[in-house]
Amino acid sequence: MAIPAPGDPDATARRAALGLILLATLIRLGGLLATPLELYPDEAQYWVWSRHLAFGYFAKPPMVAWMIALTTRLGGDSEPYVRAAAVFLNGGSAITLFFLGRRLYGAWTGALASTLFVLMPGVAISSLVISTDAPLMFFASLALLAYVRLQTMSGGATGRGRIITAAGLGLALGLAMLSKYAALYLIVGLAAHLIIDRDARRVWRWPAAVAALVAFALPVAPNLAWNAAHHFQTVVHTAANANLTHGKLFSFSELGQFLGAQFGVFGPVPLLVLLAGLVIAARARVLEAADKLLVCAMAPALIVVTILAFLSRANANWAAIAYVPGVVLAAAWLMRWRQGTGRLALLAKGALIATLVIQAAIAGLVVAATVSPRLADKVGAAGSLKRMRGWRQTAEAVVNRAMIEQAVRGLSAVAVDDRLLFNSLRYYGRDYFDRPDAAPLRKWSSAGDPPISQAEAEAGLTPAEGGRVLAVSMVEAKRPMIAADFARTADTQIQRVFLDRNHVRRLDMFIGEGFRAAQTPPVPKR
Repeated sequence: MAIPAPGDPDATARRAALGLILLATLIRLGGLLATPLELYPDEAQYWVWSRHLAFGYFAKPPMVAWMIALTTRLGGDSEPYVRAAAVFLNGGSAITLFFLGRRLYGAWTGALASTLFVLMPGVAISSLVISTDAPLMFFASLALLAYVRLQTMSGGATGRGRIITAAGLGLALGLAMLSKYAALYLIVGLAAHLIIDRDARRVWRWPAAVAALVAFALPVAPNLAWNAAHHFQTVVHTAANANLTHGKLFSFSELGQFLGAQFGVFGPVPLLVLLAGLVIAARARVLEAADKLLVCAMAPALIVVTILAFLSRANANWAAIAYVPGVVLAAAWLMRWRQGTGRLALLAKGALIATLVIQAAIAGLVVAATVSPRLADKVGAAGSLKRMRGWRQTAEAVVNRAMIEQAVRGLSAVAVDDRLLFNSLRYYGRDYFDRPDAAPLRKWSSAGDPPISQAEAEAGLTPAEGGRVLAVSMVEAKRPMIAADFARTADTQIQRVFLDRNHVRRLDMFIGEGFRAAQTPPVPKR
């Protein structure tokens, strides 16, 4: 076979890897239970989706909502249960990567790969919030393991085990697509590996290929059908996030920020190891079979997102799927180099120690800052937590005003000008807005702008509900614009919510009567 089958598993390596994964999972679960940090508005949005299960939503595929539905049905709607799936999914990814590394290179490389993943700064953060990255990386790791197993299996090319494994590969890729469309990068990477590696192609026969395609289509088809019935909302929104008209084209500053952020996502030393390994392989013009597979798997995400960052912009986590194969490759190169001789071996040993120390310190700091946000304030990182603070108090202010107005003269709606505020009110104001006698929560948007969130698409303020509205503005540029859409406004109240020593959230609340849709021009794009 092009990729050697593993030898006898090393029980010590397996126990070390699984023990670390279990310890990290328990610590992070404790952090979730102890943190005073509130749901980030995107987390609140996913929770809203989880209450109405579907095969798709405006901004994302459905997996994150399904995961929240599972955990909240088991434990309730409090913040730890909204977020709990992330911890277990990342733990599952680490276990899968141990077996992937063991099959490709041996048990101790697998143990190091799982360790690098558990201690990766991006994983440390994603374990304490619920997002699309945790399920994406879990199903991507399962898909990689199934693909490698196909390459290393004994038996006939059309054997039953091979067909089952191929079906598992297709299903894992399909579930990854339901998690985040960035799974396409991995699909492209595996296709590239099949194109350039003749031995990899030889293990495939029509029965296995058909099984993989059918298993892939089973989860993906309902999502495609949902998108077709909703004007491909999720696809359009995903494409809009990478809109090349956003900002200035050919931005070296955006490129530099993205590349710098990758050291924070993957970890400084592991990323340097990956870059050094690629340089060494390029100079030697040779890659081992397993290395070639992992490079193919991670290259599309890194290349495409880096280009997007240069052309327009890219968020730090957009290439996160690349680090699923990336941790295995970094672990393999570190283990290979440290077993050699000379300067490279010494550097590898030092890099291994530095990696474990630095990554463990960062992972511990993330949990500590989650449990005690004042620690983040002291080190100057309060800004990174400001969107996870003050939403309960914000909701109380809005709900209290709404209840008073409803009792005195009645309300036809509560309308807000920001999707983050809308999502947080749906969660932290749920006891009020779920009542049948409550004024409905609505999202105001400026005239001429197409919906950019599910709130605007499904809960936009209409003239029929515009008789007497409690308008709540959180965006300074939009405050006069929302007022201009009403025939009369009165009783303005300014509420300030103090998030920390340096950040304050201001709310302008007023009564608007006679809502007239499309009275204001669109908000200028910057």
